[in-house]
Amino acid sequence: MTSAAESYLREYHDRKPDAMSVLIESGRVTGDGRTSYEVLADRVAPARRVLDLGCGDGALLAVLARRGAEKLAGVDLSSGQLDLARQRPELAGAELHHGRAQELPFEDDSYDAVVSHMAFMLMDNPEAVAAEIARVLVARGAFAAVVGGPESTGATPVFLELARPLFREVPEERQATYTAERRTSNREGIDEVLAPAGFAPVSWEPYEIDLTGEPEEVWTLCCESYYSTDTLDDAQLARLRSAFLAETEHLRTADGRLPAGLCVDLAQTELLK
Repeated sequence: MTSAAESYLREYHDRKPDAMSVLIESGRVTGDGRTSYEVLADRVAPARRVLDLGCGDGALLAVLARRGAEKLAGVDLSSGQLDLARQRPELAGAELHHGRAQELPFEDDSYDAVVSHMAFMLMDNPEAVAAEIARVLVARGAFAAVVGGPESTGATPVFLELARPLFREVPEERQATYTAERRTSNREGIDEVLAPAGFAPVSWEPYEIDLTGEPEEVWTLCCESYYSTDTLDDAQLARLRSAFLAETEHLRTADGRLPAGLCVDLAQTELLK
């Protein structure tokens, strides 16, 4: 049965199918130079068979294909995102399924690695997801997930501080309903969810995605970083944009660019079976 959170995510991403990949591919990991997709793909190399949960428009799968993975698959709630994924030449042979991570349409022991980028933390009933991941993974198979971190830097926290009062103004029937699950956003909670399915304690790697750019570019990326921004009406967005550009003017560098960072965490483990 589809929950309200799943319905919200499906509808949002059907309308904005490339929003997440544009956000992630606009930035580079601070001090590293790779995108967050590339960091995650490199953590499961040299896995030959890889499944992406919440694969979106296939951006991460395309990176995995370029890294040499031979068998690729993805599952997502959004048919709009999957339509874009199917247009990627690198994914011509990938198995892309419209569905839920709680009910995977794959055989037991069929993947060397399962990955999820900013999606595992949004999934209902994560124990069911963990059980399905364990079922489709081979023994000592890897699971790696990037989840949202608790902090951000530069202009990003300014955006959120200004936006929160506006989010509270949104009528209840229009508010963003995208997850009731909080455990899968922190290390202890992820271990709590994964351990009963047979996984080792996760390793934990925080890093920052640098989104520094022209002020208008940063404004757009900040908007795409938070689902609740989509619930604001035109007048609220105009107020928020005006306040954001004014409140962040002092942060701009000498060449007029605006520093901004999105902090995330990478959890990685293996299946002990």
